Amino acid sequence: MALERTFSIIKPDATRRNLTGKINAKLEEAGLRIIAQKRIKMTKEQAGKFYEVHKDRPFYDELCEFMSSAPVVVQVLEGENAIAKNREVMGATNPADAAPGTIRAEFAESVGENSVHGSDAPETAAVEIAYFFSGTELVG
Repeated sequence: MALERTFSIIKPDATRRNLTGKINAKLEEAGLRIIAQKRIKMTKEQAGKFYEVHKDRPFYDELCEFMSSAPVVVQVLEGENAIAKNREVMGATNPADAAPGTIRAEFAESVGENSVHGSDAPETAAVEIAYFFSGTELVG
């Protein structure tokens, strides 16, 4: 197994409901270490650039509006197969399809307001981490 890093966001629907600690506990219980974390308020422009890969999708504007609507917690997670493990702990994008005990099964309000974001591949994780964190902020 490989030690790797992944990127995670606790989204506005979860921060509004003060779920940061509960979500972090699930991540840590799964064996992931939080090696960098900060609470920020994304601008629409920041959200737009971050989600640029989706710019031609019908939900893009709504997503950018939502992600800039309230504070989020951006973080870097580290662990054995961290990307796959984080995605497993998050659960399916649609909370109705998420396995019991996953973050989205327990906390998501809808497909759009699904409490968390996680990188889907090592290349994506590297880009997403660099978007929000400098190398000196990663303290594993």
